[in-house]
Order: sequence, then C-alpha cells, then structure tokens
Amino acid sequence: MRMFVWLLCVGLSPALCQAEDWNCLQEPDSLYAHLQQEAYLILDQRLEAFETLKTTEQIHAHQAKLREMMIERIGTFPEKTPLNSQVVRTIQAEGYRIENVIFESRPQHHVTANFYIPDGAGPFPAVLVASGHSRTAKTADYNQRYGIIMAQNGMAALCFDPIGQGERSQILNDAHQNQFPGTTTEHFLVGVGSILVGRNTAHYETWDAIRCIDYLLSRPEVLPDRIGMTGCSGGGTQTSYAMAIDDRIRCAAPSCYLTTFRHLIETIGPQDAEQNIFGQLKFGLDQPDYVIMRAPLPTLISSTTEDFFSIQGSWENLRQAKRIYSRLGFPEQVDLVESDGKHGVPPQNLASIAQWMQRWLLDRDQNLPAREISDRPAEDLLCTDSGQVLNLPAEQSVMQLNAALEKELAKSREQIWQTTSPAYLRKRIQETIGLPADKPGIKLTARKVGEVKRDSYTIEKVVLEQPAGVPMPALIFRPAKFEGTISLILNTDGKAIETQPESTAATLAQAGNLVIAVDLPGQGETAYEKRTDLHGDWKTFYLAYLIEKSLIGIWTEQTLAIADFARTIRPEEAVSLQLTGQGEAGIVALHAVALQPEQFESVVLHGTPDSWSAVVSQPVPQIGVDYTVHGALELYDLPHLIQLAGENRVTLSAD
Repeated sequence: MRMFVWLLCVGLSPALCQAEDWNCLQEPDSLYAHLQQEAYLILDQRLEAFETLKTTEQIHAHQAKLREMMIERIGTFPEKTPLNSQVVRTIQAEGYRIENVIFESRPQHHVTANFYIPDGAGPFPAVLVASGHSRTAKTADYNQRYGIIMAQNGMAALCFDPIGQGERSQILNDAHQNQFPGTTTEHFLVGVGSILVGRNTAHYETWDAIRCIDYLLSRPEVLPDRIGMTGCSGGGTQTSYAMAIDDRIRCAAPSCYLTTFRHLIETIGPQDAEQNIFGQLKFGLDQPDYVIMRAPLPTLISSTTEDFFSIQGSWENLRQAKRIYSRLGFPEQVDLVESDGKHGVPPQNLASIAQWMQRWLLDRDQNLPAREISDRPAEDLLCTDSGQVLNLPAEQSVMQLNAALEKELAKSREQIWQTTSPAYLRKRIQETIGLPADKPGIKLTARKVGEVKRDSYTIEKVVLEQPAGVPMPALIFRPAKFEGTISLILNTDGKAIETQPESTAATLAQAGNLVIAVDLPGQGETAYEKRTDLHGDWKTFYLAYLIEKSLIGIWTEQTLAIADFARTIRPEEAVSLQLTGQGEAGIVALHAVALQPEQFESVVLHGTPDSWSAVVSQPVPQIGVDYTVHGALELYDLPHLIQLAGENRVTLSAD
C-alpha cells in the first residue's frame, strides 16, 4: 500500500494570497527540464557504447541495427509501385534544360519536381535536392541555385517538393489552395495521425526521397551508380535520413541541419515533427549516426557559424563520424564546411557542396569559386495547372493514406480484443504508453501554501511533491459540508480555470464534493511553453518522444498517484472517488480508469474526442500531438478504454 504524508505550512495567512493568484510554486519547475536530464543520461550511455565500436565488424553491425530500428520507428515502407511519370514542360536555359516532372511515389500520391539536365550527350551523375521549410519548396531561390550549379558543372539535379510545401500541400482551403501559410504547420499536423498509426511525418518524406532516386534511375540521362543528395534545413533532415537508409546515395551533403541532440536540447530544443524519431535516443540514434550509418560513403556536413542549429554540435558530429571513417580506413571521405552567416546556404557553402559532388561523382577535384546565381520566376517551374496536386482527380493525401492504414489496423485490433484477456490488454496498454507494469507506485506528499475562502467552500493552494519528479501545483476545494465524494479534475487548460464561479470544480464543491484540480507535469505552472490549440505542447511532447516516453503515460501515472493520495485526505471516512476529464485531458482520465477501474466509482468526460481513429482522417486534427501515443492504434482506441473501465462507469458529455 502506498503511504502519503499531508504537510501544512504553518504561519501562512490567507491574506497573503490574492484571490486572483492561483500559482502555488515559488520557483518555476517544468517537466521539460526533467526530461532534459533524462535525455542527457541516455546520450551519455550512447557515447559509452560509441567508444566500443573499434572493428569493421562492430561498426557494420551497429549500422545495420540502427538502420533497422530507424525504419521500424518511422514506419516500414510499402512495396514499390509504378511511378507513372510525366514530363509536363521543358525549359531551355543556357547550358542546361529544366523539365517539370510529376510522378507517383504511391498510387495516386504525386510528387512534383524540377529536373535540371546539362546540355550534351550524357549520361550524367545526378544529385537529388530536398527542399527546406520554404512555402514555395522546389521553386525557392536557394533550391533553384542547387539545381543550376549542379547542371552548370556537369551533373543533373532533381529538386522536389516535400509533402506540405510547394505544390504538395495536404490541407487546402475553400479556394483549393494551401490553408496554412507556415512552412512547418502541415508537417506537425501530419505527425498527429501518423504517430497514432505507428508512422512519422518522416515516413512520407523519406519514402518520397527513395522514390525520387527510383525516378532518377529510370532516366537514360543518369549514371545509376553516381547519385548524390543534398538539401538545406528541412532538406538537410531529409538528406540525413535518406543517406542513412539508402546506400544508392553515393555522395551526400546535408546542409544547415546536422548538430548533436545534446547541443540541440541544450539550445533550441526538438524541432519539427519529422526531425524526431520515436525512441531514437533510447536505441542509440544520435544525429552523428546519420553520417556514421553510411560510412565510409562520402559525406560533407554544410554549416554556418550563426545557425540556430549549434555549430559546436556540428563539429562534434564531424569528430564522431571522422573517427568511424578513420577506423574503416577512409578519413578523407567525411568533412565539414563552415561559412559565416545565419541559417541557410550562402554562396561559399553552395560552391563547396557542388565541388564535393564533383569530386566523388565526376572524379574531378577542382576548386569552384563562390558566386551569385540568378533564379527564374517560380511560375515557370510549376508542374500542375492549379498549383496543387490535391486538385488532381482521385489524389490521395497523407491523411487519407494514414486513414487507410488505420482501417487495416482496426481489423487486427478487434481480433485482439475479442481473443485476449483484460489483464493482458492492460499490460500491453501500459507498455504502449511507456508505463512499466512493475514500476512501484509514486509516493506523494502535499505542502499547503495558502488558501482562499469562498461562500460555501475554501480553496487550498497546495504542492504535491514526489521524491524524483515534477512537483504538481493543485487546488483543493473543501466544502463547508462534505457529502462523501472526492472529485479529481483534469483540465487541458490547467487548474486555474477551475476557480471560475461557474466551473465544474466550483459546482461540485457547492454540492458538497471535495475537489482536487491539479496541474499535471508540463501543464499550468509547470508548462515549458504556452500550449496552442493547433499544436499542443509539441516541444515537451517531442522531447519525451525522443526518449521513448509519452505524455499520456506520464500523466496517467501521476493521475493514479493523485487518486491514491486523494483517499488519504479523509482516511476516517469511506469516500467515493470521481474522476473528471475536461477536453483532451479526458484521454488521460480514460487511461487511468482503464488501467485501475477499482480506483474510481465514476468518470465524467466533457468535450473529449470520441476516438483516435476519427482524428487520423481529419485534415486538421481535433487534438494536439501531446495527446497522442506512438502506435496506439495498432492495439487500442479510446472506446476500448471505456470497455476496460467497466459497464456504466464512464459518462460522456459533449459540452
């Protein structure tokens, strides 16, 4: 049995607390900071393992293991299908031509690209260019310059649009154009449904890159054993992933992206959806490993001194990679270029990338001076009449592809739930949300820091503390006359909203319930950044995601600990414990009651989504990414949690 201690801070007058100030912590503390420390320990363990990679056999085994895990975590790739490629326009330029091409990376899922081909007989080496987070993608000036400089130096180049950018927006408005002006918004929104079905935004981006290579190999102008890849920022991410997985990429130059995760977490923190792979730090995949996984194939890291991706981390990345390349006997095949400037590809970096490609793809090692390159009007480079592939007949968006996978998962889910015991299902759910079955319960202590009196109840401000973990600020509503029910309230917007006169907590307290409204770790006072309705608390979520944790798992564990604590408030009485979930927080309440139904006499959900499966197909998901669990729909959906809770225990309210 778990034991709890109730500690009162003496000497505090209620007058010291203003009614409108509902903060309980004197010093800020965040879940994010605790997750940072966990990540650093895991990264230290990875460095220890790295130092054991001494022989060729050990390095090759390490590469194979990471490649297998990476593909599994971003989502296993489908069978290759016909590209059905078309050249829709050809533009002749000085010394090269540009073909506007379109092909299917999956059936009815089109990729738009510009193919730069040098004049002459060929065949030529070819460089795949992945776009960074630019709204215009392949037609952005810096992406055009990639294509032009390659073509002017004897190499073909294919610049393509990633999903969510250029002509490949996955969410259109009523005018049939991209709904969101931001360059990363769609990637985050695609991530919500992808995560639930066990995929990642990177699954789609990386597969598109692989199919782009297939397209290059289908062209007679291309030398099949002389393929390179480069790209800046988000394009650097795509390059890093593809070059680690696909060894057809002989030469690579990821730009303005590669650092180390320690430097990233210490500075700007986790970034866009596709730049975080589930549990990658836990299974030993740091950013230097994207280079190490392809050793000893030629790789150039392109960086700038003032990039928000730490330049110190870029050099550490190179150092680790250089040591592995040296052990394999090819130290000269990995290098780094650093130029003055902020995030981007200044002329010197672009020239160095082109020179690197020449060296390894053309066997020509000569200096290419930095120079300015003029780009052409974006409209010349469009591949569709409307400017968006989603306007093509029967086009499949990523949301539709995820929904199709979810339908397949639904069949296997139902088979599992028809043939498996509740005890086993609870164990599997705990594993899925990252809550080990054998982990001892959390012991909470409570420290009172103030109170506010109201007509029929008193609100106590307390801090729920634990030996190792984030303190949880809470408000305890004590009614003038207790009627036997303790209500625990979880609110996505935090505890303070429950102090409003017409709130659920106030209504219950007036009816004689003792009410506990709490900021779960990472919420309210312990939030790292302000949560948004569109993205949720994505930064904390993705830091947990990197170390193979879910916020749902963390919050469920804490909710169960608070439930145990609640029963100690009036130990002399037999009390009924009710759990209320407001909005998305109801998803946490469902997990808590499904895992320990004996804890709660009843659960009431207000405005909680009916299912995760419905979220998958929504162009704009109705939940933030922080209320998802990686691969959950492979095993269960929210209605299954209601089933585990027991008959008539859960009440759903639409308000």
